[in-house]
Amino acid sequence: MSIDWSQVFDLMSLLKCFVVGGIICVIGQILIDKTKLTPARILVIFVTTGAILGGLGIYQYLVDFAGSGATVPLTGFGYNLAKGAIEGVQQYGLVGAFTGGVKNAAGGIAAAIFFGYLAALISKPKMKK
Repeated sequence: MSIDWSQVFDLMSLLKCFVVGGIICVIGQILIDKTKLTPARILVIFVTTGAILGGLGIYQYLVDFAGSGATVPLTGFGYNLAKGAIEGVQQYGLVGAFTGGVKNAAGGIAAAIFFGYLAALISKPKMKK
């Protein structure tokens, strides 16, 4: 059995993924360096932007173009929440607006909790004065 590496390793898809994900990260770094916004506020801005663009159907074009380059960053988490809420409303009505987003993003939420807990176990906290 022979593996067709052209299907496994698509250089153009990897490049698009890297560039789009990199641009999103560069925007975040510029916000950190050039503004007085805290990282927590930037996180909220990114998630909210992804949710708004996802709700409007605009972010889907970026996902179709860049794949994981658009879904892995924080904007992708917001997009995933909005997409789940929309699907939840279509299936379950108003209750789906609240449960759909969480259901759709459960993997990301679980990973954030797990890795946050792991980081808390490994790191040595310092008290602020």
